[in-house]
Amino acid sequence: MSEEFFKRLLSTLVLVPLSFFFIINGSHYFNFFILILFIISAYEWLQLSKKNIYKISGIFFLILSFYTVYCLRNQLNGDYLYFILILLICVSTDIGGYIFGKLFRGPKLTKISPKKTYAGALGGYFCSTIFVFVFLNYSNFTQKTSIIFNLSDQKINIFIFLFIIIISTISQLGDIIISYFKRKNKIKNTGKIIPGHGGLLDRIDGMIFAYPSSYLILKILHL
Repeated sequence: MSEEFFKRLLSTLVLVPLSFFFIINGSHYFNFFILILFIISAYEWLQLSKKNIYKISGIFFLILSFYTVYCLRNQLNGDYLYFILILLICVSTDIGGYIFGKLFRGPKLTKISPKKTYAGALGGYFCSTIFVFVFLNYSNFTQKTSIIFNLSDQKINIFIFLFIIIISTISQLGDIIISYFKRKNKIKNTGKIIPGHGGLLDRIDGMIFAYPSSYLILKILHL
């Protein structure tokens, strides 16, 4: 466990600053970054799905997913706080799920992904809520959202809390969906590109579902 944890930690310490560099700088830097991520993800999916009938539909879904990633970063008048908010929910959900799952173990959440437990799912909700509200205290995201939606502070906090729970749930479901395809094709990881995590799809499995869902929610709210 300790060796796997330190591999994950080292990978995270490298990937997080690198990712934030591209996200914050935006423009061609970010577009190049997500293009590379899409190519790697598409390659891993093709290797995973092999000759199965759902191979092409998976590629179309990845195109849609990365398109919403592009839109959420490059629209909204160049404001990347929503983008980071969604990223933070997904990452903290993973962290909470991993830590709480290891510490408390308990009943399995589903046979599709044997490592997933109810404790891990609750840990994902707990950590994503804590991490996001800490983030909000150090940014003007709440004020901007209040202006856009013309809501009181209490209502905007309820909105943000519900948004966290919804996106955290979708992120966890995305993890389970990719686990289903891995299990179906009898492989442990989608690749070996990230030490401690496996492939890129192993790392962003929740995000590729969370970003399209977030984009749809924000569109419905006329953001």
